[in-house]
Amino acid sequence: MDDIQKHILAERALAAARRCFANRYTGAAFAYATGSLLRGEGTAFSDIDLVVVFSSVERAWRESFTHEGFPVEAFVHDEETLAHYIHADAESGCPVMASMVATGRVVGPDIKRAHLVQAKAAAMLAAGPQPLAGARYDMLRYQVTDLADLRGTRPPEEIAAIAAQLYQKLADLILLGRGEWTGRGKWAPRLIGRLDAQLAAEFDAAFRLAAGGEGARLLAFADGELALHGGRYFEGFRQDAPLEARRLE
Repeated sequence: MDDIQKHILAERALAAARRCFANRYTGAAFAYATGSLLRGEGTAFSDIDLVVVFSSVERAWRESFTHEGFPVEAFVHDEETLAHYIHADAESGCPVMASMVATGRVVGPDIKRAHLVQAKAAAMLAAGPQPLAGARYDMLRYQVTDLADLRGTRPPEEIAAIAAQLYQKLADLILLGRGEWTGRGKWAPRLIGRLDAQLAAEFDAAFRLAAGGEGARLLAFADGELALHGGRYFEGFRQDAPLEARRLE
């Protein structure tokens, strides 16, 4: 698909999002239409992400459906529930909702209010994640250490399974450990690539080899990242259970 075709598809998706908003979410104040289709990066199989905002809802919800041939993932909120999820994402270091709001195309009648909310989300993204520190930092270091269980001889299928578990945690350590937002799924390699193309190439090569049963390069890569944070973290790790974690039979 060339750039012209992608642009045409993006405009079709935006028009469909506007009609979807008007027909399905009567009374909503505004929405943000976003996703790869709207950015001109989508394919024939991409969906529309639609963040819908009412003046008030009893509880937020999400739903999936098809509209005019486009798969749609809708996230329905009022401003309070939207703020909750934006800030929860920020605390996790993975700003999914904030990114959708900040990059979305505004749909609906209350354009002024939509832009105010959008500006807050964009400012939060620009400020970057909270510094990786304390118990959260210790847990991530421990998880990467624990999951990088690639020393010694293992069958190829176990190495591939270990790599699958390790991928996200190691990506989190790479990005959050450098003061960058992290991402889930396809966003993890994209964000690492934007940060450092060479690092992304090494990350990808190590996991490709591990998926084929060769774990030495992934182990070396993980140990290299851990070395930036004081090395492997096992000795001295402790996690206390919640006080309420008990059950009387």
